[in-house]
Amino acid sequence: MRVIKTPVRSPRANAFAERFVGTLRRECLDHLLIHGERHLRKVPTEYERHFNHHRPHQGRSLRPPSHDPSKVIDMTSRIHRRRTVTGLINEYHRAA
Repeated sequence: MRVIKTPVRSPRANAFAERFVGTLRRECLDHLLIHGERHLRKVPTEYERHFNHHRPHQGRSLRPPSHDPSKVIDMTSRIHRRRTVTGLINEYHRAA
């Protein structure tokens, strides 16, 4: 295995990373005022968890990446809201 460096100023060279960074900036960082290094480290970490575990993706038929198709969802249970990314994003879950 060898390391191949990404060419300078070529956003298509690493499309997956560029897409995530653009989404992070548009959906999260453009709407927040960062106040300190600790806050700057916390916000992208929370957004990454939201992105990988809750946010729907078009390539997966609008299912989150960690979706388990064998798990049955009880449609009669109550819906709970959880605020994440310092209150910027709301996640909704069915109660267990």
